[in-house]
Amino acid sequence: MLRTFCSIGLASIAALLLAGAAALGHAPAPQAQAAEKIGDAAHFLMLPPEEQPASYRNTDKLFPTRVFKRGLTVYPLPAAEPLAAVPYRFAGKSFGLEDFMKRNRVGGLLVLEDGHVRLERYALGNTETSRWTSFSVGKSIVSTLVGAAVKDGAIASIEEPVTQYLPQLRGSAYDGTTVRNLLQMSSGVKWNEDYTQPGSDIGKMLKCTADDKPGCIIDFMSKLPRAAPPGTVFNYNSGETHLIGLIVSAATHKHLTDYLSEKMWARFGMESDGYWVLESTNGAEMAAGSLSMTLRDYGRFGEFIRTGGSAGGERVLPAGWIAEATQPRADSPQIGFGKLEPGDPTGYGYQWWVLPHQAPYSGAFMAEGIFGQYIYIDPAAHLVIVVWSAWPGAWIDANAEEVVDFFGGVIKALKSSRPHLAHPPVIPPAAVDRSAM
Repeated sequence: MLRTFCSIGLASIAALLLAGAAALGHAPAPQAQAAEKIGDAAHFLMLPPEEQPASYRNTDKLFPTRVFKRGLTVYPLPAAEPLAAVPYRFAGKSFGLEDFMKRNRVGGLLVLEDGHVRLERYALGNTETSRWTSFSVGKSIVSTLVGAAVKDGAIASIEEPVTQYLPQLRGSAYDGTTVRNLLQMSSGVKWNEDYTQPGSDIGKMLKCTADDKPGCIIDFMSKLPRAAPPGTVFNYNSGETHLIGLIVSAATHKHLTDYLSEKMWARFGMESDGYWVLESTNGAEMAAGSLSMTLRDYGRFGEFIRTGGSAGGERVLPAGWIAEATQPRADSPQIGFGKLEPGDPTGYGYQWWVLPHQAPYSGAFMAEGIFGQYIYIDPAAHLVIVVWSAWPGAWIDANAEEVVDFFGGVIKALKSSRPHLAHPPVIPPAAVDRSAM
């Protein structure tokens, strides 16, 4: 997501959404609102701090959703020696684990080393059964479904034109744009993702959802103008991740929820069902984000990626997909390290943010969402970290920088702890059978 998000000024989006959200009838019952302090759909991006946690773990009370199903077995996450402390430095000062939790309003924190739980914390009213919204962390899941569709042959190549799968876009600025261009946020189509502007493109996209209009988003996007040739300029565009989701659904002839369950959720062994917010009642999934799942299942998705993209004893993704998707491509300089925005050292893959190749993060990449959601994956360190947060603003540079420094502190803490386990096989030798549960 855009790293220059302003932490204030989201009221303009609420003005666009208010009337439509009231018409949908997805507001929580007064009893639930009193008990949980759940906000309303129209103000979802500008909730007061006291309403954020309950709202983020109850999005199914605010929006239409569709469930993605678990399977009959659970991928085990055995406990290992717990990390007693995580010292880290940020802005020239020393901090610890409790500081990180409080300073960043962290609602969930999971550290997996070699698939073993080294640290698991809940706050802000969350428990191990809470299902927290992903925001744009979901974009990395959607891009992974593209890889699955390529492996299945449903998508022949990411070099194919977008219009091959979405003929509604023929004659639009998306003519000549490839699936890879969308994955790299480099379509060249003009887009404004500024939440502070009432007439921004992201505001119009969200109004489509509030108005409960099936197909409204792709219709709106078919009218956007071109700003640059395809594949030449990085421009963060949540609407295009929605298009990626529509491409996967068109290619596989399945809802994204069903395809996610089939390829990963049931086969890999997630422990709980999850759910996905929809564009409209019974409509397409909001592929730009808004999946909800438990903390450990976020971690299991990270493990699926870290261990190579296999599930149920079979490879789900094409050979080399993860390596390609999680690093900037050499033939795409616009997404290289330090090229995305001034002052930002990261690079971009296929809907994954990539940290520079320098200690202690060499080779690490992240799924990120506004208000402080992260899945950090560090293959060299055998590490997955999940963070849920309720920052007071959508994007706050200082919080984002502190999170990355905390990740560095985790790496150092793990290295300094005594040896505690041997590297397990990619697929655990035994899963928990849930068929009799």
